[in-house]
Amino acid sequence: MYAVFETGGKQFRAELGDTLRVPLLEVEEGDTVSFEKVLLGADGEAVAVGDPLVSGAVVKAEVLRHGKDAKIIVFKRKRRKGYRKKQGHRQKFTEVRISDIDGLG
Repeated sequence: MYAVFETGGKQFRAELGDTLRVPLLEVEEGDTVSFEKVLLGADGEAVAVGDPLVSGAVVKAEVLRHGKDAKIIVFKRKRRKGYRKKQGHRQKFTEVRISDIDGLG
């Protein structure tokens, strides 16, 4: 059983027990969060495709922790102009464990 859901402008494929890093959510560690924007779901033999969402489908997850990803470097440069700009970025995330997928069938 798996589902594809959307959060933070990104799509994630989730199975029961999976641990995912989603964009930062404003919830406490240890809380349960539910994702209602389910785009696709499958329970083994049947596949439910949303138009655009699967009605009644919910993916529930437990929040494990919050953190920051590794730093990436953004470097801009224009040739012959002496323009150089170096900038770093660390994306914040919330780590969740998928506990339940409801309403697919």
